[in-house]
Amino acid sequence: MDADYIAKCGQIASVLEVSGHPKPGNVHRTRDFPDMAFEDFLISGVVIGDNLRRAAHRGSRYHDPGKWHKIGLGKLIKDSVMETDRWVGDNTNLGIVMLLTPLSAAAGMSDELEEVRGNVDRIMKATTPQDAVNLYQAINIADAGGMGEQGELDVASDDSVQELLDNELNMFHVLEISAGWDRLSHELTQGMPVTFETGFPVFRELKATKSINQATVQTFLTILSQIPDTLIERKYGYGTAREVSGSAKSILDEGGILTQEGRYKLDQFDDELVKKGLNPGTTADLTASSIMAAYLADYKE
Repeated sequence: MDADYIAKCGQIASVLEVSGHPKPGNVHRTRDFPDMAFEDFLISGVVIGDNLRRAAHRGSRYHDPGKWHKIGLGKLIKDSVMETDRWVGDNTNLGIVMLLTPLSAAAGMSDELEEVRGNVDRIMKATTPQDAVNLYQAINIADAGGMGEQGELDVASDDSVQELLDNELNMFHVLEISAGWDRLSHELTQGMPVTFETGFPVFRELKATKSINQATVQTFLTILSQIPDTLIERKYGYGTAREVSGSAKSILDEGGILTQEGRYKLDQFDDELVKKGLNPGTTADLTASSIMAAYLADYKE
């Protein structure tokens, strides 16, 4: 696939995800947070484009399995986080960058979407300990809420960084450690099942017959209804995360954003989550990767 097309898919996915409304518990086009505005996320989606393009170029250049380690996924992720910090000064898109960067590299070495998923898994497994170090540094720059503060290797510890190098633990290995409690880590070490099996089919089908906003919000609700959000879980516990998923499912059962009753309950759900400080941020990240996959599926040479 063409690198420019891939980068645009990633940028489009980022801005469509945040624009979806009412996307419950998150910043969207009709709701800001006290410390983050809708426009911050739009800027963030634009400024990562150059690094997504670099990822795609490197995927194309290093398509030989013996050269996959040269892609430098960790550095690309870190560079995008630094660029976002430069323009926005906040962590608006670490999770999105973690998902969209390997997607871009995998798309760069693929002719069609059917090849992308397998290539993501292969290049993740081919990452290096330096990729892992760069990922740790990216997480620290973003100051991600609770990410990497559990498990065997603490991203905030200098000793952990040295341990990565000493034990030759690559990015795939360290994400495997946190895959049990962090859905993004699970997604990147299990072949992106939520993106390709849950989110992508919903968005692509609805995009063909409904508005893009409806497709975006319904995709978000579908993911949230099936997979308890790990950002909520880390802050408030698994029970609360499950309750939020149950509420999302009940709204989907009413038709979600596609029906009048579902939309009414969706608005109430959005208000309720914001009042309680419950932010399904991981679900938002997985929605973005699902949207990107849908646009990659439309690629034509």
